[in-house]
Amino acid sequence: MKAVGVVEFGGPDSLKVVDIPERHAEPGEVRIRVAAAAVNPTDTLLRSGARAVELQALGGPPYIPGMDVAGIIDEIGAEIGEGTDSDLHVGDSVMAIVLPRLTHGGYSESIVLPATSVVRAPVGSSHAEACSLPMNALTARRSLDLLHLDAGATIFVGGAAGAYGGYLIQLAKADGLRVIADASAADEELVRSLGADDIVRRGDDVAERILALAPNGVDAVADGALQGALLFPAVRDGGGFAVVRGIADTPPRGIEAHATWVRDYAFEHAKLDRLGRMVEEGLLTPRVAQVLPADQAPEAHRLLEAGGIRGRLVLSFES
Repeated sequence: MKAVGVVEFGGPDSLKVVDIPERHAEPGEVRIRVAAAAVNPTDTLLRSGARAVELQALGGPPYIPGMDVAGIIDEIGAEIGEGTDSDLHVGDSVMAIVLPRLTHGGYSESIVLPATSVVRAPVGSSHAEACSLPMNALTARRSLDLLHLDAGATIFVGGAAGAYGGYLIQLAKADGLRVIADASAADEELVRSLGADDIVRRGDDVAERILALAPNGVDAVADGALQGALLFPAVRDGGGFAVVRGIADTPPRGIEAHATWVRDYAFEHAKLDRLGRMVEEGLLTPRVAQVLPADQAPEAHRLLEAGGIRGRLVLSFES
């Protein structure tokens, strides 16, 4: 079957259309006929070779990026289906999170995944919209769960115009939190539309701007823009600090640091399903910047690495 991947690590043009073996669903798995796959920054790390060591477990190339897919279930393994605790059936429109280090990634015509990583797509959403949700919204949910804030607490969201930051704002508001977020003048309208209560500009004095709005310091930070130590002064003593990927700096004053890894929620079926239902309820907004044919994956990576993309670029596998 057709996929898009790398035989040799490198720049965007190292992405090629390749043939990979077709798999069938085994017990506990479902197979999805992929219609759309989101393009995320982590995909560029796989493509460039930054995660070559992790990929060794998969054997040799081609290596296939992609952590979010949406499409139609076309095969269900044993122990999954009617009469079990799963509500997944052949023909269902679904979305899923993918861990490429456990299987090939989502840039493929078909993919077999654990049923716990697959849920029904939000009713009324396109495949492109559905595939923009799993990885980024689950990452945002993981950050908030690590921070464990009570309703009424104040959180600062860094990188608020991005996919992670935007979903985090909406999830935080649904949790009853006050949200201070960063945004440029060009992004302010977008960030306000997502629900931010207050907005500050980024910069070396960002902590001072936050403290002007929360004089005692915010209860927590979700650092989606990797601003790190610049934000520490804005957090109250003993507050929380969640960051995507690893912690580069150790916070002072008893501030508890949390590294957010989406792999910790990759099999949390109920959490992913709840995100889809929140879309149906109007509490979460899928973020699609542009849809490109799958064979234009190199262009999608160039656009992403150039910066300024608001929402997710999506590769379409539909003819």
